Amino acid sequence: MLKLNLDPKLSLEITLFTKQLKNIYADNLLSVCLYGSAASGEFVARRSNLNILVLLKADDLSELKKSSRLIKKFKNITPLFLSEKYVKSSTDIFPIEFLDLQENHVLLYGQDYLKDIVIDKKNLRFQCEQELKSKLLNLKHLYLKSGLQPAQLEGALLKSFNSILHILRNVLRLKGHNPAYEKDALLQELAIIFKIKIEHWIKIQAAKLKKIKLTKNQVEELFMALVEDLENITQIVDAL
Repeated sequence: MLKLNLDPKLSLEITLFTKQLKNIYADNLLSVCLYGSAASGEFVARRSNLNILVLLKADDLSELKKSSRLIKKFKNITPLFLSEKYVKSSTDIFPIEFLDLQENHVLLYGQDYLKDIVIDKKNLRFQCEQELKSKLLNLKHLYLKSGLQPAQLEGALLKSFNSILHILRNVLRLKGHNPAYEKDALLQELAIIFKIKIEHWIKIQAAKLKKIKLTKNQVEELFMALVEDLENITQIVDAL
């Protein structure tokens, strides 16, 4: 069994899933990789997903159909099926996603195609700016839509937090840094490089992990601080 920093039952489940993929696809299966929190060591039972990338030579619907029963059987696993051709033709469109896959994965089977991916920083800058501006528009929309009701505002704040960190990790790459995957260390880096109000971000992270309970006043204060920091970072990215 592959040694992972996971509960033995989950590790066994991943091993069995990979084995059955090999039986189903044979020569069409190029690679199987674990990625995300389970690969980084930040997996939280009942909150995190077991994300697995399945790389095929051909990923037409007739091929994907072969694994439908397998996916239903392994409900804890969230697979992403891609073809080698799709990966090669899509790194310019999804540089953030492929960089994250490249830097944070565990090879379970086959050839490690992810390690040889090359990302153009111009494409990365464009996606980071696009994603940040979209996040800002969405946060402002949710702020108004919530009617300033604390529960709704807190839900919008916490729901968007991880995806915001995901984008900012890649903004650090644009600045020439190799960002940490662990959120606590990432926040420290962001505070140094972009002067974010880290005490606010730490509170948001703690609330998301249900370590603290936010008051009505704290929710709005944190929401406003997050938006202000994002606006400042977006201006920096726009100028790169």
